[in-house]
Order: sequence, then C-alpha cells, then structure tokens
Amino acid sequence: MKNIRDFEIKELTELIESMGEKSFRAAQLYQWLHVKLADGFDEMTNLPKSLREKLSEDYYATLPETVEVLTSQIDETKKFINRMKDGHVIESVWMKYQHGNSVCISSQVGCRMGCKFCASTLDGLARNLTSGEMLGQVYRMEKDTGERVDNIVIMGSGEPLDNYDEFTRFIRMISDKNGLNISRRNITVSTCGIVPRIRELADENYGITLALSLHAPNDETRKTLMPIANKYSLSEIMPAIEYYFEKTGRRVTFEYSVVEGVNDNKNEAQQLVRLIHGMKQKGRLQCHVNLIPVNPIKERDWKRPDRSKIEAFQHILEKNGIAATIRREMGSDISGSCGQLRRDYLFKE
Repeated sequence: MKNIRDFEIKELTELIESMGEKSFRAAQLYQWLHVKLADGFDEMTNLPKSLREKLSEDYYATLPETVEVLTSQIDETKKFINRMKDGHVIESVWMKYQHGNSVCISSQVGCRMGCKFCASTLDGLARNLTSGEMLGQVYRMEKDTGERVDNIVIMGSGEPLDNYDEFTRFIRMISDKNGLNISRRNITVSTCGIVPRIRELADENYGITLALSLHAPNDETRKTLMPIANKYSLSEIMPAIEYYFEKTGRRVTFEYSVVEGVNDNKNEAQQLVRLIHGMKQKGRLQCHVNLIPVNPIKERDWKRPDRSKIEAFQHILEKNGIAATIRREMGSDISGSCGQLRRDYLFKE
C-alpha cells in the first residue's frame, strides 16, 4: 500500500478525479491529511464513505506509531521512536526554545555516508523515507505534544541530499499554504557535502538554510572522519557552498564536531579561519560555525575535549571575525548521539 501523504495537492486532485469524484474532494482530503492531521481515513467524516473505502484499498493515511518517548528532566526535550508502516523504526526530536518549538527529523532509515562520529550509519542504509513519512514525523510530534511546530531541521538519521527527490517534495509540502504552511526560512537541512546536489538545491532556490557537516579544516583530517571526503574535496565543496549563498542569500552554517586529539587544536582552528576567509574574500559569503562537542558512542573510542579547549577554539575563530557558537546540548540526560536512541531501541527488541 502507498502513503496517501506522499501526494502533493495537484497529484491528489488528479487521483480523486480519476476515481470519478469532484475535484473539491481533493482539497477536503488534503486538509484532513495536512492540517487536521488525521490518523486514518475513518476520521475524515465529510468525505463520502464510498470514497474512503476506495482510498483504503490502495492507500493508507495512518501516521507513524509512537513506540517510545524519552523526556528530558533538564529542558523538556522529547526524543521519539516511531515505527513506520513496514516495521522500520526511526527517531525524531522535539525541542522547546524561547523562540518556539523546533523538531529534528530523519530523512532515511539508517545512512550510508559512514561518518565515524555518527551512530546512524553503523548498520548502513535500510531505505529512504518518503516525503509522507517525513511529514508524518512532524505531524505525529504535533499530535503527541498538542503544540505547533515553528522550526524544522533535517538533521536526524540519514543524508537528506542522498534522498533528494523525497526531501525536496517534503520541503514543498511542509511549506504549502494549504498545509502547515511553515516558512522555508525556518527550515534547515544538514548535508555532509554532496556537491552536485548542493548546486541543484541552490538552483531550485527553496530559500532554506544550509548547514554543511564540515568537521575538519583540511581534506586529510576530514577523510579520517567522513568517507564522503574521498569523493568531494574541500576545493569542490567550498565553491558549492559559496554558490548556494550567491543564489539564495541565506547564511550558511558550518557544523564542526570537536573530537579530542583529532580536530581540536589551535593549528586546526587557524586552518579553519583561512579556509573560511578564503571563501569570504571571493564573494560575500555570510556564515556561522557551530562547534559541537562530540557525543561519544560506545562503538567508537572518541572523547570530547574539555570545555576550555573548545572555548579556546571558538576564541580563535571569533577574534578573526568568524561568528562561532558552541552548541547547547538539548536533552543530554536522555540519549547520546544521533542515531543512538534508535540503535538502543532495536537492541532492546
């Protein structure tokens, strides 16, 4: 069976008309799916029973099932484990800030990028998520919390640009005025650096924020952390980032997981300054560095540096005119790194 939430409004109208129904039924159905967040066709009471029965023969409208929720006692962060229709489980996160509610969602079941600091990739890629399944994570968290989502980051399990068509369909639908209508300026996508897709995303100009998982200021160190660095060098990635900024005008974020003894010394901070300034001198690149104390995972023997060392790294960037912050950890008492909650759940089953 297919997920009816995968259909954009035009496609849904064509489907409804092909069933011999009036086109206005598509708008009613779309509202149930993307505004009222119905958890099945039975809830759609203003649709004829005959139409609901026809739809249920080939499609499903259920949201992902919440099978576990961990709630932080520190900051009210909630980490969700959701089960998909085919039995696969994924994780997503609900975070409360003064400026609103942010959610972090997954784009794939697992990941094939192989980044050494990420638990999501330890078992490889099981499959891509569809746009409807990505939407379903947001909708399920809204229903479970009873609150509105204000900001979305696609930084959970998976590489969004490795699932490009479904990811961009998700962007169009989550920002659709007929649905939740979340501003694209409030959406951030993280990528490990798939150069052709970065350029394609720039050309489509969705206006979302791009975050590059950089994690090292040179190719040699980056290759030890991220296999993608063997395919795309920084000499290819950085011009693509500059191109994204030129096309969209959106400030770019560089994510930098700080690992003790790997990428955390002053020399590497100075290399990072030169790397970013090299791009800024060519154009008007506006950027921000997000320093992330690495979350240890039991499968890797890596540690986070002392806070003072991370602050010294930050100071070198700031005194050279590069905006840098140290990521505030959300829900630090309820799980570790990205993908670890899902992995722990699977081992418990």
